[in-house]
Amino acid sequence: MLVNLSIRDMLLIEQADLRFGAGLNVLTGETGAGKSILLDSLGFVLGRRGRAEMVRQGAAQGEVIAEFELEGGHAVAGILAEAGLPFDGQLILRRLNMPDGRKRAYVNDRAVSAEVLRTLGAALVEVHGQQDDRGLLNARGHRDLLDSYAGNEAALEKVGAAWRDLRAAEAALAAAEAEVEALRADADYVDHALKELDELAPEAGEDEALDSRRRLMQAAERVREDVARAVQAQEAAEGLLLDAQRWLQDASAVPELGLEASIEAMGRVLIELGEAQAGVEAALGRLDADPYELERVEERLFALRALARKHKVLPDELPEVWADFREKAQTLEAGGSQIADLAAERADKARAYEVAAQALHERRKAAAQRLDKAMQAELTPLKMEHAAFETVIEPSEAGPAGADAVSFRVATNPGAPAGPIEKIASGGELSRFLLALKVCLTTRASGLTLIFDEIDRGVGGATADAVGRRLASVARGAQVLVVTHSPQVAAMGQGHFVVSKSVQAGQTRTDVQALSASERLDEIARMLAGDVVTDEAKAAAQALLDSATEAAR
Repeated sequence: MLVNLSIRDMLLIEQADLRFGAGLNVLTGETGAGKSILLDSLGFVLGRRGRAEMVRQGAAQGEVIAEFELEGGHAVAGILAEAGLPFDGQLILRRLNMPDGRKRAYVNDRAVSAEVLRTLGAALVEVHGQQDDRGLLNARGHRDLLDSYAGNEAALEKVGAAWRDLRAAEAALAAAEAEVEALRADADYVDHALKELDELAPEAGEDEALDSRRRLMQAAERVREDVARAVQAQEAAEGLLLDAQRWLQDASAVPELGLEASIEAMGRVLIELGEAQAGVEAALGRLDADPYELERVEERLFALRALARKHKVLPDELPEVWADFREKAQTLEAGGSQIADLAAERADKARAYEVAAQALHERRKAAAQRLDKAMQAELTPLKMEHAAFETVIEPSEAGPAGADAVSFRVATNPGAPAGPIEKIASGGELSRFLLALKVCLTTRASGLTLIFDEIDRGVGGATADAVGRRLASVARGAQVLVVTHSPQVAAMGQGHFVVSKSVQAGQTRTDVQALSASERLDEIARMLAGDVVTDEAKAAAQALLDSATEAAR
């Protein structure tokens, strides 16, 4: 439970230290005194967003510290372990707010992120505010409330996963059908284009090779005569060199002439000349190729380039175009089979979704019966024993949260037909329906501090007394903090705090004070009588306190 709340320099609060006890703690004060500042400060230390202007004017920083004492096995133990934070049953949350909007948060003196703080806050405190009945009035939120009551988190996740699988299967089937339909519309074109590509059978790099071969053959006529003459000249030179070598060898019989080096050099020249002659003859052979080859090369080159222009690609990209048309032809051929497979998969996913959604529906039906029974039990002590509450489940369009529409319907008078809660219940009745519903919804939670912000508005007299008694009953199993303007509710509290506003040295400030027994009597009398507290008001306040003490026994 929350044992201490310390606030420094937040909005109008310069300093406030509150020590809460078990059971029902009430906060009272005139309208505008600053009770909401307390809740805003508590929300801030629990990780909710805090505005820079929450820092009291002129202060260096705002600070809120909340101390909790928790039993073993509390949900926060796992959260702290996951965050690597120690836990020994005591939990101290501390958060600072700077005038420039910067914030710092600590848990047991260890710095943490706001996300960790929010996760802890959700496991520690549940706030039911003044505007919660708007959710009760909005039928779109009724299904979420029922699921929360039923503990349908796992079932909802299963339905959501099945819905995502179904949508993915439907998308895949639709895409395949659209592709095949588009291809069928162009089937003749695909067949014609594929035949053209099959006939040409383009290869990567072919355009450059053909172009190079074409240029060579175009130049052949111009250079063939020169190359042939070169061959003849090489042959003549070879003959002359051989004759010269033979003559020199004969002359070398006279050693004194020193012809050996010349003969050897001439041999090397003959070798080099032979290699050059072989290269020139090979070139002449290439020039003497098939005279029709140029025509064939040009014909294929022009065909490749024409087809590339037709498909608006480069010639070297034609093999990719060819592969793409083969794939389209295969898709057309296998389209019926593929669509049948995808349709079967879609049907499987639809059945899986229906099974999951039906299981969730059954859980909702069972929970609705339990909720209706629990609500009836809660309404009786709230002076609404003749009212009826019904959770109606109707079919709706399928979605990630199932195929159910949920609405709360009520009848406030015997024999009157049930109708939507927002049309049947008055303001005071709505408050009591909301209180009953919140009590039912919090039965699944353990170790939570429950905060009710003016849950009793719109009611008075015996009804307010009934609301106070029900809050006191809830507080026997959980710590409850209630902000109230009702003296009947305030009288039920085990701890009582009054919030007041004053102006000192030209500055407005809010103060919070824990009340003694006599001070508490005066405060309840003020709530009964207004500004002038009479003896009759004090007597009435004492009667309320005595009645509350009797009810607590």
